[in-house]
Amino acid sequence: MAELSLTDYARTLVNEIQTRAEAEDGSIPKTFTRRVLEMLEEGGFVSNTTVAYHEGHGVMVFGFGYSEDRTVLDLYTADFNLTPTATKLTKAGMERQFRRLHAFLRKTSKIQPHFDPTDEVYQLCEGVEKMLADATRIRLFFFANYESTARSGPEPEQFDGVPVEHHLWDLGRLYRHETSGTGGEPIIVDFDPPLPCLSVQSGDSGLSVTLAVVPGQHLAELYEEHRTRLLELNVRAYLQARGKVNGGIRKTLREEPELFLAYNNGITATALEAEFVEDSDGNRVAIRKLTGLQIVNGGQTTATLHHVLKRDRKDLAKVSVQMKLTLVQESDLMEIVPRISEYSNTQNKVTLVDFSSNDKFHVDFERVSRSLWATSADGTGQDIRWWYERARGSYAVEEAKHITPAARRKFRSDNPPARRFTKADLAKYVNVWDGLPHQVARGAQKNFAEFQVRVKENPPVVDADYCRRVIAMGILFKAIDQVVKNHGAGSQKAVVTTYTMARLCDATDRRIDLDGIWRRQAVSAAVIQAADDLCPLVMDIVIQEGKLATEWGKNPKCWDDVRSIDWRVPDELAAELLSQPVDIPIDTREEEEARLERLKEIPLAEWEALTGWARETRSLELHDQQMAATVAMKLTTGSEITPAQVRQALDVYDRALAGGFSPHLA
Repeated sequence: MAELSLTDYARTLVNEIQTRAEAEDGSIPKTFTRRVLEMLEEGGFVSNTTVAYHEGHGVMVFGFGYSEDRTVLDLYTADFNLTPTATKLTKAGMERQFRRLHAFLRKTSKIQPHFDPTDEVYQLCEGVEKMLADATRIRLFFFANYESTARSGPEPEQFDGVPVEHHLWDLGRLYRHETSGTGGEPIIVDFDPPLPCLSVQSGDSGLSVTLAVVPGQHLAELYEEHRTRLLELNVRAYLQARGKVNGGIRKTLREEPELFLAYNNGITATALEAEFVEDSDGNRVAIRKLTGLQIVNGGQTTATLHHVLKRDRKDLAKVSVQMKLTLVQESDLMEIVPRISEYSNTQNKVTLVDFSSNDKFHVDFERVSRSLWATSADGTGQDIRWWYERARGSYAVEEAKHITPAARRKFRSDNPPARRFTKADLAKYVNVWDGLPHQVARGAQKNFAEFQVRVKENPPVVDADYCRRVIAMGILFKAIDQVVKNHGAGSQKAVVTTYTMARLCDATDRRIDLDGIWRRQAVSAAVIQAADDLCPLVMDIVIQEGKLATEWGKNPKCWDDVRSIDWRVPDELAAELLSQPVDIPIDTREEEEARLERLKEIPLAEWEALTGWARETRSLELHDQQMAATVAMKLTTGSEITPAQVRQALDVYDRALAGGFSPHLA
């Protein structure tokens, strides 16, 4: 990603925000806030985010969020400049923004009564008030798309005895995060006093392995500071202190802390660099500093330690945790760390969630989607592509390769920024279509983890049809999102959109014509009308006074209630539904081999006869005729037939038989 300069990044970001704001009919600062929060949520910096704007005398806020255990409350504000490289953020300007957030905390209870309970400002105040009750830490975030000249941020302060931190994300920090290859800024840990260790070289591998015992208190505090960023390369998400494994860890910590080292397997960690204390013979005897620390196995142990310290308020002074640390070069992260994670994990089923960019599914989806062109729905007749951003920042990097303004305009014309979508977007579209809105409501990171598990258990056939249909799901989602916005869902729009689309797909038995949506690059008027009719009914369930929609939406009971809404598909939409649910083929190696074997059992003469029969009778579409001819040619030459071609060819053959083709009479 190094080829993308800061200037290129700043210009691309401005273009992207302007395009998104126009497409979503939203304000530029709110669009910028939402864009940054999406990035930070994917990176594990924030969670449970809600964008909601309020400005008053000495007050300005753009939203709030909170940690999974509700002990950390976040508030967001932002400033966006159309000429970012010509603007600088002064220390006084930065401190003014943080003061406005702090003022909102003080005035929340006074602001709320001035708004209707359905207004996003009322819901913003209500959410913040609820989270303040349990918060042990408050983080104030300021997002700016230009660089800061301040050497340091405001001093830490308190609000009603709760520590308040200040986090500035200016242009430079956003750029570093989005152009790094390993998920953002590395975690740096200093051990004072140094941590005694035993360090050995792992044969000729070039890997250094170190064994140490970490104080449980220190590990819990590391998690308090870095949260899921510490577990970015972990093989599973922490699902609170539930289940036999987590429950057992918690029981030991609370009742027999001095035996934790004996009972628990400890953690497996990696780091990019380490600073050691050495003895007179040059042997490493203690760890002084680690850079790029990641816990790749033991996430449950780490998060449960934090839970017991913060929620149960138990002393961890007697707790020690064994650690196996492997030093890994950055270039080897994606190859070595998944193996370490998988082979060291013996507690639960392994799902390699965070190594997704190089997964076969995502590589295949990117490759196939790059070959797909669609006619723009704006009536210009312009052919466009949807840009699947498998690796973060790839769109900006590719655009920057086009040196001249004309070349860049051509790239953006062929690949409109509004048609860019990420791995998190893909997971959201598919999981909503599949009837998992409560999972989608849990946030981008958790929803993506669930999507990865499902893809690995039931891998789809990633061919052109699949990619077109997934993109059509995205077009459907965006169209419904606009309907929901028109109904005034405010800061709860994301949850309402998710549930409205899920209910629509469920009610239609997933017979909405995705192929037709792809061809038109738009949904039909009947779909829009149906969503418009359904949306208010969904809002009544999702947005209820006394319930925080972002929390209620995560509950499967919310989905049960939405599914029980008394609503039937309008006749206009029913008339255009497919006769069968949309086919999303699931593939396994055994099925692939069985289909290929069946195809080869069909004599070459039959494929040739089918081609001639189809041409004479016009019983098959031209592309079906070409598929039969392609198979005949490949069987003749011995060329490889891809799984997708096998599936399509057998489908053509079966339809030909049903249409009157008789191999014996041909």
